[in-house]
Amino acid sequence: MDIIDKYAMERTIGFKERRYIEELRILTKATAIDCLIDDRFDRIIYVIKQGDMGLAIGKSGDNIKKMSRVLGKRIEMVEFSEEPDHFIANMFKPAEILDVQFGGDDGPVTVLVPEKSDVGLAIGKGGSTIEKARQLVRRFYCKDIGNIAVPGDAETT
Repeated sequence: MDIIDKYAMERTIGFKERRYIEELRILTKATAIDCLIDDRFDRIIYVIKQGDMGLAIGKSGDNIKKMSRVLGKRIEMVEFSEEPDHFIANMFKPAEILDVQFGGDDGPVTVLVPEKSDVGLAIGKGGSTIEKARQLVRRFYCKDIGNIAVPGDAETT
């Protein structure tokens, strides 16, 4: 997308994040391109290289369970995509995302879900999914998540 300059913000990865990325590589043989430590929800969020998600998760989620035991935190993974709308949709999984709309240079990102019942799933328990998406969208695209909406619905969340 022309609206998003993927190099708009240089991401910095601290020592602790580098250590977690290396731990993931050692335990799973998968490559993480970024890592966020989210103390509010006591979790580590990995951005996994496109195509490495199956390797990172492992059979029946074994690698995620192993990582969680080793690091003592909940582990979440998002598969990276060069396409910003696909990457943002991946942030909200398992919620189904119909479309991602970018609000110009300074406008927020609007996420469209198929039905009102999907809004809660996109927000996540206690707002955990939307918070993960907000942090990653800010980090990768210098933008904010505005609304989660249903197409044609005047009321947004």
